[in-house]
Amino acid sequence: MQLVSVKTPQQAKAFLELPVKLYKNEKNWIRPLDLDIEKVFDPKKNKFFKHGECIRWLLYDSNKEVVGRVAAFTNEKTANKGNDQATGGMGFFECVDNQAFAFCLFDACRDWLLERGMKAMDGPVNFGERDAWWGLLVDGFDKPATYNMNYHLPYYRTFFENYGFQVYFNQYTYGRSYKPLESDLIRRIGERVLRNPDYTFEHLKKSQLDKFTEDFRIVYNKAWTKHDGVGEMSSQQARELMGQLKPILDEELVFFGYYKGEAVSFFVIIPDLNEVLGHLNGKMNLVGMGTFMYYKFFRKFKRAIGVAFGVAPEHQNRGVSIGMILEYEKYAFKPNYPYNEMEFIWIGDFNPKMMSMMTEIGCSVTKTHITYRKMFDDFVPFRRATMIK
Repeated sequence: MQLVSVKTPQQAKAFLELPVKLYKNEKNWIRPLDLDIEKVFDPKKNKFFKHGECIRWLLYDSNKEVVGRVAAFTNEKTANKGNDQATGGMGFFECVDNQAFAFCLFDACRDWLLERGMKAMDGPVNFGERDAWWGLLVDGFDKPATYNMNYHLPYYRTFFENYGFQVYFNQYTYGRSYKPLESDLIRRIGERVLRNPDYTFEHLKKSQLDKFTEDFRIVYNKAWTKHDGVGEMSSQQARELMGQLKPILDEELVFFGYYKGEAVSFFVIIPDLNEVLGHLNGKMNLVGMGTFMYYKFFRKFKRAIGVAFGVAPEHQNRGVSIGMILEYEKYAFKPNYPYNEMEFIWIGDFNPKMMSMMTEIGCSVTKTHITYRKMFDDFVPFRRATMIK
C-alpha cells in the first residue's frame, strides 16, 4: 500500500469520489455537496486555517486503487481547552473493509499530530465547528443521512475501537413527528413564561439579519463556550455562518427569546437539504440550483432539522426553551404547513438537561454518533467529556 498526501486537483477529486464507490449499495447514504467538503480544506474559505493547519491523505493498494482516505488537523484555540493534554483531530475517514488499511490511515494521523506536539486525537471530527461532519455513526443506518451529518459503514466502529480509540462522548439525534407538545405539565411551564411580560419571543426576519446574527452570537458564546473544545464565536464568524445559511433559512423555523429586550435564547431549525441533495450527485450546478429552487418554492421540504439551540446560563431552568417552542407552535400548525418530521441533531451525552428536555417534548433517539479519543501514551489516564451540570 502507498499513502499519499492530497496535493493535486486529481487527488482532491479522488478524495471526493471514494465514498461514491464505498456506499454504492447503501440506500440511506446521500452524497454531500462536493463544495461543502472542499471548503473545509480551502484556506480562503475556512477561517480555522488562521489558528490551525490540516492535511489529508489517500491510501492506494498494490493495484493503484484508492482504498482509503483521511484528514488530520490541529486547532490552537481548542487543543488545550478542557483537555488534560494537547489534542488534535482526525476525520473524513473512509476505508474498504480492511483493518490493516484503516490502521495505516490512523497511524498517519497520529504521527503527524505527534510532530505538532499533540498528545491525543479526537475523531472522526471536522476542521471547523461541531455543527458538521462530527462523530462516527454507530446506530441509525436504517434512516436517511441528515444534512452535514456523517453517515458511515457499520464496520468502521470495529476499526476505531480495535485501534484503541475510546468513547469521548456520544451524540444523539432525536426525532419526532410534527405535533403539539402533549405533556400538560410542560405546556404549563411554557405558558407561565409566555405570561411573563419580561420575556418576549419572535422568529427571525431576514430584513434584520444583522441584528439576529449578533443576538445569536451573544447567546451562543454564553451558552456553548463552557463546553470542552468549543471556542468563542467572533462577530465575523457569526456573519459568515448566517450568510451561508441565509439562502436556505425559513424565517419561521428560527426563534429567539428576549428578557427585557436582551437576547437570552435561540433555536435554529433548517430544512433538511438532503431531501434535495439525494438528486444532485454532489454537484451544485445549474441543474442542481434548479432542483433546489423547485423544492423550496413548489414541492416544499418535508423534513426539518434543529441544528443549534442555546439558553444563556442565567435563564436556564426557567422554562424559556418551552416558551420558545409554544410560540413556534403558533406558526407550525397552520393549514398546509409543509413539514411533517423533525430531527434535533447533536445532543451530547454530557448534556443531561438537554437530553431530558428532548424526552419531555416527545422526542426519541433516532441516530447515535460517537466522538472517540485516542491517547497516544497508553499510560496516560483517559477521561470522558466533562458533564454539564
